[in-house]
Amino acid sequence: MTATTEKFADGLKESEIADIQLKDIIKGLPSDCFEKNPVKAWSFVALSVVTAIIGYLGIIYLPWYCLPLTWIFTGTALTGWFVIGHDCGHRSFAKRRWVNDLVGHIAFLPLIYPFHCWRLLHDYHHLHTNKLEVDNAWDPLTPEAYAQTHPVVRAFYRAIRGRLWWIGSIFHWALLHFKLSNFADRDRQKVITSITTVVVFGAIVFPTLIITTGVWGFVKFWLMPWLVYHFWMSTFTIVHHTVPEIKFKPADQWKAGEAQLTGTVHCDYPRWVEVLCHDINVHIPHHISVAIPSYNLRKAHASLKENYGPYLQQRTFSWALMKEISDRCHLYHPELAYQTFESVEK
Repeated sequence: MTATTEKFADGLKESEIADIQLKDIIKGLPSDCFEKNPVKAWSFVALSVVTAIIGYLGIIYLPWYCLPLTWIFTGTALTGWFVIGHDCGHRSFAKRRWVNDLVGHIAFLPLIYPFHCWRLLHDYHHLHTNKLEVDNAWDPLTPEAYAQTHPVVRAFYRAIRGRLWWIGSIFHWALLHFKLSNFADRDRQKVITSITTVVVFGAIVFPTLIITTGVWGFVKFWLMPWLVYHFWMSTFTIVHHTVPEIKFKPADQWKAGEAQLTGTVHCDYPRWVEVLCHDINVHIPHHISVAIPSYNLRKAHASLKENYGPYLQQRTFSWALMKEISDRCHLYHPELAYQTFESVEK
């Protein structure tokens, strides 16, 4: 984006974008963007259930050489289950909290994701989006921190910031969501309940799957779709906040309005992916307000685009985009946003 002093929308200047208040952005959105519609919400549930069933039927009945396609389809459909649980975690699925909690737990079960653990850590991400050394989603290391890490940790960090970005979500899931010390005492019982739920589910389903279909059945019916799900989770989340133009900022420079409006990316994917994943890629309005249900994100985005268009980060998914991110967005740089490993290790 180039600097300008021209007025835009309601008199806002680009030089003033850093001082915009989040509450003012929210006030500018159409009020019906925040309305919960049970018919739309449950139709999304129906779509995810039906498409997952179709995917599993394909795994069962189509020839073996179709497995890669059926795994991709089924894993993408299961990503839609996550998005439903995502709405539940933000209380934007239903008006009653117990419904959100129940549906959220059920939607997360096939993914072995403890619902309350994810909900609490994800809320933290929203409170501190793109705040350096505070945000828990793709927060880049500073060169100093990188140099001080253990060589094994350094190698792991290089991998997920490079061509293995697509496994980043797996490590985020495993390392953060089952550790009780990551959660406040007041939330401990909810966290234990969610962890117990997925452990019991896995203890019943996985042995049953292996006994009835063998180890290959476990791989075919659960592991491969689950890996596809994590591919999408890793891809969505890294693209949402990690393009070269977006800066993470130290806490003393960080401002909520600027971070949520200009520090989040809208990325267009193939339409079938967007449908199965319930528009999770329409991410800027979700960061403006988590109260917007997924089926209203496009309307909210259209409003933001009308009022703040030049300041929004918008991309189209491609392997070139992922190459750019994995080649350039490695370590924090105070002026350039990112610097590569090579530039630091010269």
